[in-house]
Amino acid sequence: MAAPISAGPHRQLRVVSGRTGIDPEAAQRAVADLLVALGQDPESEHLADTPRRVADAYGEMLTPREFNLTTFPNDEGYDELVLARDIPVQSLCQHHMLPFHGVAHVGYLPGERILGLSKLARVVELYARDLQVQERLTKQVADWLQQNLAPQGVGVVIEAEHMCMSLRGVRATGSSTVTSALHGVLREDARSRQEFFGLAGIR
Repeated sequence: MAAPISAGPHRQLRVVSGRTGIDPEAAQRAVADLLVALGQDPESEHLADTPRRVADAYGEMLTPREFNLTTFPNDEGYDELVLARDIPVQSLCQHHMLPFHGVAHVGYLPGERILGLSKLARVVELYARDLQVQERLTKQVADWLQQNLAPQGVGVVIEAEHMCMSLRGVRATGSSTVTSALHGVLREDARSRQEFFGLAGIR
């Protein structure tokens, strides 16, 4: 999902999702069939454009934007934690196709290169715009950063509320699920791990 496009002091990777594209017309037909199965009339005035709207909405939620991942030489030898807190996360539960949403806290201990900060949010979006489970999403973000940035360590925490818990079943409105994934020093060194969780606001 990433290919180098330049060398030198600034290095960029062109990041694309690599997933198969969505068929809007097939999605619209499927939504119309679902409406019929739910006892609704997709030809009625209020529902006539619903299949297109739903197909467009799912297409948007399941299609990440391409971006350039820019890294820079760590000329100053910075070796303390870099952390972006409260990155918005919106994704779709793989089991019920209902949204879950919350925030991600993403940090890393730089190695030879540092990262443009906005790209941490871009990597979260890259994996969030898919049918997901939160555990896998958390690990994918951490694994991708470890592989493409080669830092001393990576930490990712996601806190999210799942509509499949809030709107159905147990109906646990307001309940949040917390997941984490750690690599390198943040996994192996207790003090570094504690610092990361502390700065992320996780007890």
